[in-house]
Amino acid sequence: MFKSKRLSKYKKIKHGFFNRIGGVSKGIYKGLNCGLGSDDKIRDVKKNIEKVCQIIGCNKNNLVLLDQIHSNYVYKISKIPKKKLKGDSLVTDKKGIALGILTADCAPVFIYDPFNNLISALHAGWKGAYKKIIHTTLRKFKSSGSNLKNIIVVIGPCIGKENYEVRNDFLNKFINLDRSNNKFFKIKRNKIYFSLNDYIKEQFMKSGVKNIEIIKKDTYLLSNNFFSARRSIRNKLNDYGRNISVIMIK
Repeated sequence: MFKSKRLSKYKKIKHGFFNRIGGVSKGIYKGLNCGLGSDDKIRDVKKNIEKVCQIIGCNKNNLVLLDQIHSNYVYKISKIPKKKLKGDSLVTDKKGIALGILTADCAPVFIYDPFNNLISALHAGWKGAYKKIIHTTLRKFKSSGSNLKNIIVVIGPCIGKENYEVRNDFLNKFINLDRSNNKFFKIKRNKIYFSLNDYIKEQFMKSGVKNIEIIKKDTYLLSNNFFSARRSIRNKLNDYGRNISVIMIK
């Protein structure tokens, strides 16, 4: 598990970016697979999620997860939903409700407003970031009374620029949106690479957020012990586990 240096200073919240170490799953899911949408044994996934809840210190029934769809849908949670919500960002100011995001190369992002005691966990793959999931989440903060200059943002482990190869149509999509997006791409040996975490960071900065931390752990690298969709596809595996990231107000 990895922690944010900036968020660790605040005693009112608990958080963690979990990799695959410490779970009960076997085979290609070996370790702490928390993806109920994977083809792993459900009982093993549930045991892994229970272990995460114990570490964070929340009731297992108080962990809110989304049916993530690479969208810009945001929900402010005041009580535990009866059904799993479809979307990619959660916001709450309620104590004891843990917000969780599942990833396997996309970026998990935490936001904390220490003045209003408001937290968010959001899922930002390239599609969600392109669709402005960051802006829609920040609108929830502003409508809840937050001053964006006071919030702390942590961009968690995701696929790194050195391993995020994309096609020309992907590059063109971003350049057509904004020519300045060119700076997030690198061409090396006729291959194009994209920096997801830098693209996410700039969206926050353009919104007036100054306090931003990036946890530079590339999920693609086997040595970092994260589940990675891209690595699994490269190795011709038919599925992959999911990493979980959780934040909660104590």
